[in-house]
Order: sequence, then C-alpha cells, then structure tokens
Amino acid sequence: MPLHKYVIERDIPNVGSFEREQLRAAAQKSNDVLRELGPDIQWVHSYVAANKTFCIYMATGEDIILRHAEMSGFPATKITEVRKMIDPTTAA
Repeated sequence: MPLHKYVIERDIPNVGSFEREQLRAAAQKSNDVLRELGPDIQWVHSYVAANKTFCIYMATGEDIILRHAEMSGFPATKITEVRKMIDPTTAA
C-alpha cells in the first residue's frame, strides 16, 4: 500500500518550553512505537510551537497514525492529508 503525506497537529500544553532532554525522550518514545508498527508509517519531522506540534508523517492511512498516537501517548488532535505541495519555485 502506498504511503501518503500527512500533517498531524498535536495539542501538547507548553511543549514549546520543553527542555532538550524532554524532546529527546519524546522522540525516542515515538521512534520505539514506529519500529513496532513497521514500514506503514514514517516520521519525517515536526515543528514545535508554544502549545502544539505539527508533525509531518508518511503513512498508509489515518488508522495507523491513530494507532501510533494511542501507543505513544501523543495526541493526534487533527490529521490532514497533504494533496499537493507548492513552494517559491512553483511560480516559475
């Protein structure tokens, strides 16, 4: 089954003030769950804001993203599939 790109909004109070060790522990927990779930889900990267993260994932569908959220303890407040991507070079 092909992987699609998703943006996952996670409401996590005060995540923007987490120390490096707290973020490191969160990444390790996420990676542990990803290893358990297998190749149907991949974490690309995340943007950390004051009270939420915006995570970019590749996955076969929303169901496996929700399983990751449940197993890791990190909420998947909103899941949005990316249909297309544009950047400044799109104007050329």
